[in-house]
Amino acid sequence: MALFKQKTVWIGLLAVFIVLAVFGVAMMGSVLGAKPKELPVALVVEDKAVSLPNGSSLNVGDMVKEKLLANAGLPIAWHVVATEAEAQQGLDEQEYYGAFVLPADLSAGVVSLMSDKPKPATVRIVANEGMSVQASTAVKQMLSQIERGISSEMSQQVLGMVSQRSDVNVISLGMARALLVPFQIEEQTVHPIGTNNASGNAPGMLTQIMWIGSLVVSIILMLASQKAQASGGRRFGVLLTGAATGLVFVGLASGYLVWMSKVWYGMSLADATGTWLVLMLGGAAFFLLQSALLSWLGLPAMPVLILLMFFSLPVVNIAPEFLPKTTHDWLYVWTPFRFVAGELRNSMYFADVSVSSSSNMTLLWCIAAASLVVKLASSFRKAKVKAKVLTNTESA
Repeated sequence: MALFKQKTVWIGLLAVFIVLAVFGVAMMGSVLGAKPKELPVALVVEDKAVSLPNGSSLNVGDMVKEKLLANAGLPIAWHVVATEAEAQQGLDEQEYYGAFVLPADLSAGVVSLMSDKPKPATVRIVANEGMSVQASTAVKQMLSQIERGISSEMSQQVLGMVSQRSDVNVISLGMARALLVPFQIEEQTVHPIGTNNASGNAPGMLTQIMWIGSLVVSIILMLASQKAQASGGRRFGVLLTGAATGLVFVGLASGYLVWMSKVWYGMSLADATGTWLVLMLGGAAFFLLQSALLSWLGLPAMPVLILLMFFSLPVVNIAPEFLPKTTHDWLYVWTPFRFVAGELRNSMYFADVSVSSSSNMTLLWCIAAASLVVKLASSFRKAKVKAKVLTNTESA
């Protein structure tokens, strides 16, 4: 019973609940309720109208387009583009998670179902896997459901048109088969993630490992800098030398991480050199950010850095359109993890296309430069404090 009279026991119990609450929010609360909304998808309508025997015209593409755009229940933000080439450019530039392509002969193919020699058109469903496996899979499933609904509706419509024709008394076997499948479906995946990429989560995983590696470098150099200053080294010089040394360590660590990913785990990297450069820049930004906080706050900065990591882990590999609004606006938009993971996605899955200069790289350079300035500024702050102490001592 004497144990329960100790305040440490009850303080420890309270600390456990606080830790569970904080890390529960970090690991689960930020992504609970995640569901797709306004997923950008390209809609290509190349279909051309055809004339019917009764003198009217049929344009299946326009009919499908109007119904899709009027359906507010789908978590899709349709982007109507004129050609498939334009849609492909948007897929390459990571503007769309997928594309729904209605070919130029769609209406002609539907009309041909009423003949003995049907020639159904081919509707294409394109998934942009490299942009996000989660989002592209959801888009592919929704487009497949849309296709099945359109197919059923077209079958009923053509059957009604056939029944009204006086010259058709018996439906041939070929026509019956064609009515069941009024058009063909072709599924395509662009920018595939390749092998051993953790279902497309590899960019986020590499980012997390690089953060931890940079943090180890930051702590080691902080302790070494403290000893160097205690030995009489000038703080500014020590900090500047530590920053340069840390950048060298990070560069070596990022190269080792790329080698380990390819050789140990057989990870498919479209551009290994580009991946290394991104990891090196991301690691440099991480290291300078971490060491800047450690230079000003010391070891008390560790809880901030650890919480930043745990809060960022769940959101890095989730498509932003799936995130709750609070998580997106208050965490995703500014966490440095997503800039590194986003640029890794470019080098790992989009290296085969010419992508315009990424804003992620610019932001990482800015984070690195600003953190270096803040880190070096801590030396002047300490110097001013010391100077003030000396002045007060002399006055006394």
